Amino acid sequence: MSINTSTKLSRRSLLKGATSLGVFSAFAPALLHAGAAHAATSGEVLSGSHWGAFYGTVEDGVWTKIRPWEQDPHPSEMLEGVMDSVYSPSRIKYPMVRKAYLEGGAGANPEGRGNEEFVRVSWDQALELVTNELKRVSDTYGPTGVYAGSYGWKSSGKLHNCQNLLRRALNVGLEGKFVNSSGDYSTGASQIIMPHVMGTLEVYEQQTVWPVLIESTDVLVFWAADPVKTNQIGWTVADHDTYPYYEEFRKTGKKVIVIDPIRTETAKFFDAEWIPIRPHTDVAMMLGIAHELYAQGLHDADFLDEYTAGFEDFLPYLTGESDGVAKTPEWAAEICEVPAEQIKELAALFASNRTMLGSGWSIQRQHHGEQSHWMLVTLASMLGQIGLPGGGFGLSYHYANGGAPSADSVVLPGISDGGAAVEGAAWLTQAGAASIPVSRIVEMLERPGEEFDFNGTRTTFPEVKMVYWTGGNPFSHQQDRNRMVEAWQKLETVVVQDFQWTATARFADIVLPATTSYERNDIEHIGDYSLKAILGMKKIVDPVFESRTDFDIFTEIATRLGAGDAFTEGKDEMGWIQGFYEDAAKQGPGKGIDVPSFDEFWDAGVVVFDIPESSKQFVRYADYRDDPLLEPLGTPTGKIEIFSRNIEKMGYDDCGPHPTWYEPEERLGGNAPYPLHIDSAHPQFRLHSQLCGTVTREKYVVGGREPCMINTQDAAARGIADGDTVRVFNDRGQVLVGAIVSDDIRPNVIRIFEGGWYDPVNGGELGSLDAYGDVNCLTVGRGTSSLAQGNCGHTGMAEVEKYTGELPEVNVFNAPAEG
Repeated sequence: MSINTSTKLSRRSLLKGATSLGVFSAFAPALLHAGAAHAATSGEVLSGSHWGAFYGTVEDGVWTKIRPWEQDPHPSEMLEGVMDSVYSPSRIKYPMVRKAYLEGGAGANPEGRGNEEFVRVSWDQALELVTNELKRVSDTYGPTGVYAGSYGWKSSGKLHNCQNLLRRALNVGLEGKFVNSSGDYSTGASQIIMPHVMGTLEVYEQQTVWPVLIESTDVLVFWAADPVKTNQIGWTVADHDTYPYYEEFRKTGKKVIVIDPIRTETAKFFDAEWIPIRPHTDVAMMLGIAHELYAQGLHDADFLDEYTAGFEDFLPYLTGESDGVAKTPEWAAEICEVPAEQIKELAALFASNRTMLGSGWSIQRQHHGEQSHWMLVTLASMLGQIGLPGGGFGLSYHYANGGAPSADSVVLPGISDGGAAVEGAAWLTQAGAASIPVSRIVEMLERPGEEFDFNGTRTTFPEVKMVYWTGGNPFSHQQDRNRMVEAWQKLETVVVQDFQWTATARFADIVLPATTSYERNDIEHIGDYSLKAILGMKKIVDPVFESRTDFDIFTEIATRLGAGDAFTEGKDEMGWIQGFYEDAAKQGPGKGIDVPSFDEFWDAGVVVFDIPESSKQFVRYADYRDDPLLEPLGTPTGKIEIFSRNIEKMGYDDCGPHPTWYEPEERLGGNAPYPLHIDSAHPQFRLHSQLCGTVTREKYVVGGREPCMINTQDAAARGIADGDTVRVFNDRGQVLVGAIVSDDIRPNVIRIFEGGWYDPVNGGELGSLDAYGDVNCLTVGRGTSSLAQGNCGHTGMAEVEKYTGELPEVNVFNAPAEG
């Protein structure tokens, strides 16, 4: 596959009056930051991205073609967007400052964010503004005045980790006087509950590998997981090594079940049995299966006795002895709308076959999301197959090609955030003067000084006056957009560092243009789980316009704060990259691996490691099952905790000591303020909001807007036809989207992918119609519970109607107006 988009690119006017790609070869070299090495003016360069490794063809200093690395078994069709991100009209060309802020200073007209013109300034002026404001806010408001908990899917690469670089600059330049964040939006609930249950994060750890599933699994269940779609991407550089295994498993003809409101890409690929569950009712269905296992004597009592703690304390709830409500299949069916007979059949099927329960993360991104994975583990424990080849549960088969066998490789370090080492855990650092759960930023701005619960502690929200954001897009991933817009107006200064005019950049005061990954050098692994190679992420082209690398920007800021030497440690870009590689290479002799020198590696561009046969036999929790006394789990009891004494002591009324069905704030069949549940699934042709501003958008937009899948019956009842522009609305917001009418989605559910760029018709106005389709205008902004305080991005009800008014233009994919 070779992609050539030079024809498309030449149609774009990237500078006022510019009509050809030649503008980049003319401008880029002259605007290189001092000391940076030039990219090759012509030839083919090997590099990498979240979507895989690739070769970029450069002609006269312009990137014109892209083709996948020959060892990628399933190249992503999103690579076209990777190249286009360099030349997209959404590119931030110069340092920019919001007009009112430039004229009036900090706090000037905050309601104008998102709608006001920007003024071009020099790098020197922009950096002075940023540095002076960091000093002012820190001096005026103390160590918690600046929020640098910047979050998001930053670029691949061990050096240009912009979030670590930001915190590093503030750790050395402001002595750590800033507010940080903990956790993430992907697994906020699960990564807090799983250490209580399994003694580990679980969500990012290696799964029983696919060769073992192919050999030993009889029934493979994907519960709210769509790996065929989502494994196109990786946190490092995607390897796509699981896709050949999907083909092999499909050829076995073994049973695959998909439990999801949507007939997913995975369901179609495996020709799976599709169980269209009501959204938000997974815990109830699991409880119904568990009750049937117990009632029919199909549970593994010996496993529960030896390997788990607290089943006897959970049992009165399951049977109804404690609350008068037996969690029977009939009870569950009323809630989840899966027939009771089918629930009973699943219980018998799971118990009589080697069954792998593979769960996605969407079911824990819900109100009371902690319960979903806790109950899944409980169900797997009752089946008694945890630690057996092909059985048990897995929480990462859909993420970054989890289950791909691991290579015998050395492991790269990366740039640290410069924080102090945590006592007793030298591999951890404590950055910042305070921290909040990452998705609670709106409450932090709304409720400074108020207390909140989090995982057994009670903490106070700091009073933040300045936000510095890089490597993320909170005006995409945060829920309840209009509430966020209002909270954002409380800030005195917002700095955004990015390469594209995201909605977040449009809601900033100072905007700094960073390079893409492809205009700088870096180093990274290929394969989050396989670690099968180390890749030199070589610069494809020189920085376009006035963009600078994140490392250079933060070096400048740290220098102006009087800590440049502490930040760089005397090393430039290539010095850091070589240091990371050579530190990893030191592991080679101990592992019996012959690692080439750095010069040999950089010249070749990649070093590939062998995958031993032993890796192809890895079974998660096999060691624990073989010897639970010598290989205990990291829980207080050393066992799987179905009942947690630690959580019991916390006394939360929204997260008790064992898995429990709690009614969510709103759902189908329960509290339903609107008739349709919003399924905010991961998009198919981008990474969250990344690549939304590129040519890949042409693959999925309907009428130039985000697609909205709606069931045939629901569409007919509303007079909606395929391709219509529709308005989706509730009390939180309203968006325009394009209808896709289909029976691949169950009735009373609509799907709008998360990650669509927020494009309010009247920027900064609360409740303004979003012209493009940001689903988080509609979702619930509360925490999952007092325990985890994760996000509820999959909680929300709405109504849909055909839009008959004059259609507003979509403006978010071009630069905002200049004043």
